[in-house]
Amino acid sequence: MTTVSPLTLHPSPASIPGPRDAFGRRMNYLRISLTDRCNFRCLYCMPAVGMQFQPREELLTDDELIRLVGLFAEAGVSKLRLTGGEPTIRPHLVELVRAFKSFPNITEIAMTTNALILSRNAGELKEAGLDRINVSIDTLDPVKFKFMTRGGRFDLVWKGIEEADRVGLGPIKLNSVVVRGQNDHEVAEMARLTLDRPWQVRFLEIMPMEGVGMVYDEGLVTSEETRRELERTFGPLEQLEANPSDPARLWRIPGARGTIGFISPISEPFCETCNRIRLTADGNLRLCLLHADEVNLRDMMRTGASDAEVMAAMRGGIWRKPWGHRVAEGERNTVRGMSQIGG
Repeated sequence: MTTVSPLTLHPSPASIPGPRDAFGRRMNYLRISLTDRCNFRCLYCMPAVGMQFQPREELLTDDELIRLVGLFAEAGVSKLRLTGGEPTIRPHLVELVRAFKSFPNITEIAMTTNALILSRNAGELKEAGLDRINVSIDTLDPVKFKFMTRGGRFDLVWKGIEEADRVGLGPIKLNSVVVRGQNDHEVAEMARLTLDRPWQVRFLEIMPMEGVGMVYDEGLVTSEETRRELERTFGPLEQLEANPSDPARLWRIPGARGTIGFISPISEPFCETCNRIRLTADGNLRLCLLHADEVNLRDMMRTGASDAEVMAAMRGGIWRKPWGHRVAEGERNTVRGMSQIGG
């Protein structure tokens, strides 16, 4: 029998700032892809060969990024997540974090990273205003890790995680995409990390992004399957209250210091409480991860649009944000790969 923790009071939707879509959802969370490049080639994210990266002149410059973040902040966005590709390979990352955090309305900056080179500047990022990190890590087996990332070094990733924890970039969240036949038998080992660490290990369902559709077709493991696998090892998990806008549904191994999250975009879509919009590395406002509809803000800026004109285009795009995706019904409208969108 599962138990639910005491109810946590969350703000009502009407009290949340941020531009609104046609369904009344407030968009106060902007995910920014800083680059479409990555120092890994994870099998569920990029094809093994033939990956095409955009010319650097098509990517947003530092000044363009800072200008757009200022406009989003003015519109009511309060939380940023820096993504990629791999955000730590973006030049001037520390300076960008410091500039983003200088806007009064930006109260939280998080980053999703593979942590390969994070140990080099975790302290600088913390000092500049980065609040916490999520680390993409799908296995604790160094050999399997190298295979799934197509060449990544587990020891350097773990060093980055430990350094981030040491300097206070927490609570640490570890994201593990569960792929059938690859790491689905290792979920209990990942979950054990929460027994004596105040971390959150999050298990994600794979998504059918461009270039990796076959991996999705053959590899989808639902969150319910993963939870059952964990309960075979640990017994019944305790269900916890979570913020409705957080895509992770939270559970805990009884007595554990940390928590377990399940992110289920395929089997249990969370579109109703979505508060996220995305800015691609080439300056497109992407309204939904799994829809191709975008607003090109980069070209507006480069052809002389005023802040008011860019703001109007941004608000207009957000207003037409789709209700959700229909991946479970067979629809696939991704067009871009995950590394190009920013996750």
